[in-house]
Amino acid sequence: MLIVADNLLTRAGLTALLEERGCLVLAAVDGARLQRDVDQYDPDALVIDLGWESETMRQVLIQLEPDLPVLALVAAEDDASLPPLLPALRLFPQFALLRRDCQPDALLAALDALVSGLSALDPRLTSLLSAAGQVSRDPPLNPLTARENEVLQLLARGLTNRAIALELGITQHTVKFHVNSIMSKLDAQSRTQAVVRATQLGMIAL
Repeated sequence: MLIVADNLLTRAGLTALLEERGCLVLAAVDGARLQRDVDQYDPDALVIDLGWESETMRQVLIQLEPDLPVLALVAAEDDASLPPLLPALRLFPQFALLRRDCQPDALLAALDALVSGLSALDPRLTSLLSAAGQVSRDPPLNPLTARENEVLQLLARGLTNRAIALELGITQHTVKFHVNSIMSKLDAQSRTQAVVRATQLGMIAL
C-alpha cells in the first residue's frame, strides 16, 4: 500500500503501525505528486491522512485517477468537511472513511474490507454523512446516455477505470467523467452503490 500524509510524523507513525501488523508499505509520500507516485509504486490500496486542512487533500483526491481502493483518515475536529469530501471518495472502486483516533484493529479491519471489495465507514461518522443523501428507488430523472450505459455494464463486471478506458478506447479522464455522471443520475454514493441501484432498476445486462 501507499501511505499519503502531508505531515512527516504522521507518515512515519502510519508506516510503523501498519508494518508492525504485517502490511507491506511501498512508500510514504506527502501527496504533492500523488498520481506520479501511484504510477511508480502501483499499490493495491491508498491510506491517506487528510490532515487538519482536509480541503487540500480533497483536491489531491479529485485529481487522482481512481483505480484503486482508498482509506481516508479524518480529524475529529474536521467533521464539517465530511459531506463535501464524499463526492471525491465515491469515485474510487471502494473507500473507507475513519476518524484519525480509531483503534489499530479498526484500521486493519477497514483495509481487509477494501481488499475484499467492500467499503467501510466509521460508525461515528454515519450521521454526519447522512446529509449527503439516500439512494432513491425511483427511476433516474435523467436517463443514462448510450456511452454511460456501456460504462455502467463494465462497472458491473468490476472493471477499473483503466480497464474500462482500454475496453472502450477512451481516456481514463473520460471514464471518470462518465462514472461521476452515472452516480449522480442514479443518486448513488459509490460505484458499488450505483451498480446495486442499476441492478434493482433492471439496467444491468445479466
